[in-house]
Amino acid sequence: MKKVIGIGSALVDILTRIDNDDTLHELNIAKGSMMLVDEKSSAIIENKLKNYESTMAPGGSAANTIHGLAKLGIESGFVSFVGDDELGKFFEDSMNSVGVKPLLSHTKTASGTARTIISADGERTFATNLGASLEMHEGIITDEVFKDWEYCYLEGYLIANRPLFKKAIDTAKSNGCKVVLDLASFNVVEDNRDFLNELLPQIDIIFANEEEAKALTQKSAEESLHHIAENVDIAVVKIGKRGSLIKRGEEVVQIGCNKIDVVDTTGAGDMYAAGFLYGLIKGYDLERCGTIGNHLAESIIQVVGAKMDENRWREFKYLAQV
Repeated sequence: MKKVIGIGSALVDILTRIDNDDTLHELNIAKGSMMLVDEKSSAIIENKLKNYESTMAPGGSAANTIHGLAKLGIESGFVSFVGDDELGKFFEDSMNSVGVKPLLSHTKTASGTARTIISADGERTFATNLGASLEMHEGIITDEVFKDWEYCYLEGYLIANRPLFKKAIDTAKSNGCKVVLDLASFNVVEDNRDFLNELLPQIDIIFANEEEAKALTQKSAEESLHHIAENVDIAVVKIGKRGSLIKRGEEVVQIGCNKIDVVDTTGAGDMYAAGFLYGLIKGYDLERCGTIGNHLAESIIQVVGAKMDENRWREFKYLAQV
């Protein structure tokens, strides 16, 4: 069976429920906001929330997808940086526990965290410290990294580090790997539109949501699909409640969505990619690949956070017939 190596930020997701919003006011954090914080600010937040119960899980966009692929039985690996600390050990052990081969470099910088603060009314506030992941550099990308892997999965956030991103694509292709990219953020796409368009012919599969696709092509979702597919083997544009659009060559497929109660959309796109790639590796047609991706995305948005327990995984596998 084909194998997938992922490259991206190694973060530990920390979910904390608070009983009132005074804590956010005291931290001077706007409720419902998403913000990047430095190590000092992250430590202040951690200290303020230390008396609340928290749960942890390995996180990061590409890491979520690789974790999902491993849960589906696909041989997977992950390249990143972590701190030489308890959180770094937790990330490595967690990935190991589901069968991911962690190809991690260790540094004295603290491991990255993605903290989700959940208010009593369910609204979520995000504070992310990239930590050790910021130390990733093109020097870690070698031919050896891609030996024995068939797919290289990249998260769009890596585009901010252009030398690393381009070297990863060039080295993966020269070693016979298909390159898969999830665009990850329309802000990143807008800031790097020309750079991305230049690299499109080197990418085999692209996942984008509607906003990211529009940011890349400055066209509608449907027009974006066709534009992207002219340059890559498979283009996937996720269009929210309308499902997803998939194109390979002249073949176009639209996958619809089921009506479900949404608890938390964290990780939905990451899990869609995991389900889709699983189907592709198994040799399924595009419609079934998209349907599996959709089922997995629908499963993850019914729980808090980007990880599911074993009961949820069994339910998903039954519904998706995998």
